[in-house]
Amino acid sequence: MRKIIVFMALFLLPSIAFGGELKPLTIDGCSVFPDGTLEHRSLWANCCIKHDIAYWQGGTCDDRREADEALKQCVSKVGEPEIAKIMLAGVRVGGTPYLPTSYRWGYGWPYLRGYKKITEEEKLEVKNELVSLKLLLKSILDVNILN
Repeated sequence: MRKIIVFMALFLLPSIAFGGELKPLTIDGCSVFPDGTLEHRSLWANCCIKHDIAYWQGGTCDDRREADEALKQCVSKVGEPEIAKIMLAGVRVGGTPYLPTSYRWGYGWPYLRGYKKITEEEKLEVKNELVSLKLLLKSILDVNILN
């Protein structure tokens, strides 16, 4: 029992006590699921990137349900409705905010935030991070690597 308490003190409590700021967005595509088929290896990767952004910023239980349904609809639209159903089941089970994974709901915030409405101040943090990333990508893509 003492080891469990020490574990929680060392690994979980600092993120609750000292955390609060939004971590930079990380995207891993479809996490532990393929990004596409053998023939089209990134067929639904764009769907997963949008889903990653939603999971990074987190929010309420309803927000998560909407993000998961949007993933299902997106994958269905690229012609894989059966895969979409499998993915929906996977994210509903594996995306809970209470698992200490890199792909949990609200992974941009400190662990154990759970389901919590994003405040106006937090929305601004999310927006600023996304604008910064957009500007960075634009500057990278505008660079002529041949000259």
